[in-house]
Amino acid sequence: MKRRVVITACSAITPIGYGKSDIIESLRQGRSGVKPLRDDGLLTERIHSKVFGTVDYPIDYGFARKHTKTMGPVAYYACQVAKDVLADSGLDQDFITSGRLGVSFSSTHGSPTIQRNIYKTFFSKDKSEFSSIGAVDYLKSMVHTTAVNITRMFGITGRVVASSTACTTSSQSIGFGYEMVKFGMQDAMICGGADEYDTTTVAVFDNLLACSVDYNDTPEATPRPFDTNRDGLVVGEGGAAVLLEEYEHAKARGATILGEVIGFSCNNNGGDLILPNLDGITTTLRLALDNAEIKPEDVDFVSAHATATKMGDVIESQAIDKVYGNRPWVAGLKSYMGHTMGTCGAIELIISLYMMEHGFLAPTLNLETVDERCAMLRHVREVTEVETRIAAIQNFAFGGVNTCLLIADGRS
Repeated sequence: MKRRVVITACSAITPIGYGKSDIIESLRQGRSGVKPLRDDGLLTERIHSKVFGTVDYPIDYGFARKHTKTMGPVAYYACQVAKDVLADSGLDQDFITSGRLGVSFSSTHGSPTIQRNIYKTFFSKDKSEFSSIGAVDYLKSMVHTTAVNITRMFGITGRVVASSTACTTSSQSIGFGYEMVKFGMQDAMICGGADEYDTTTVAVFDNLLACSVDYNDTPEATPRPFDTNRDGLVVGEGGAAVLLEEYEHAKARGATILGEVIGFSCNNNGGDLILPNLDGITTTLRLALDNAEIKPEDVDFVSAHATATKMGDVIESQAIDKVYGNRPWVAGLKSYMGHTMGTCGAIELIISLYMMEHGFLAPTLNLETVDERCAMLRHVREVTEVETRIAAIQNFAFGGVNTCLLIADGRS
């Protein structure tokens, strides 16, 4: 039996703010969260790109020591947004620990900050430094550290999914959580992703010549999705979570319904592990429509993956055009905060929910001159007051992994 899956709480820590009011204000004001890259004393001098989407404000976590001893920076983000959604959801403790609530959450690397310290110690000639590796360092650094620290902190005993697929990590997390609830394996799921500030991720993309380098002195001017003068992505950090819940369960307890996940698709290009693939992406978008049982003309807004790489934006534009034509509005939300890696799908879904609720669409930041190869789309060029009922959130990752989530507003 297929069940409806609604969103009853959400929270995001982003380079443009923490919480709905801060994020909406940044979107309406065109405020960038991209800042100069902080010197890490190791890789910074070797990296050409000197910008990063940075969470540079204090967060009062208030976590007990018994929980923080297994947490690296990425788990702090994850547990904070999970704490927010549980607090906002109104779920009681009996349900949280009943086994009917699960977690679908991950990150790109786990905690590279902790991993770096471990590896430095392993390769040190001073054997006495080995004692500095703690018994819980692996628990802090492992790729599923976000998911299991959430379960530990809140006593969650349901299913755990920790799919780590780079840029599609949190969109897969939400999609797999949606399927868990839709097909009756759980009544609710905490879904999302997180990634922390670390220069190793920048170094990877920088080495592939995929990072922005032309705007090192003006960080707020990059990234530039769809723009003629775009020169690559900007790595960012953050955390985001949504609570997915079976509709009748949410309705029976009087929960506030923020939106509904109506469709999800995920596939692979089956070929090149780096370059985007038009056929693969186009297939993904169509599969999501089929899953939601809606038509292309039903979609009002597309949150594009739009990393501001030279070919990525062009291929995605072509796919959107093939599936939707120029009817839906299109925006690249990474223009505000950079590419938050494993977090981006969840952040972009939450921002889409915020904009649906408040009746506006934020423009793609830094889009001054549209690349003629992307000009067939209906780009959001300024803050636009418009009603959006259905939105598509698109994300694509190294390895040829493609995802699309379709969400409807909470009024349906």
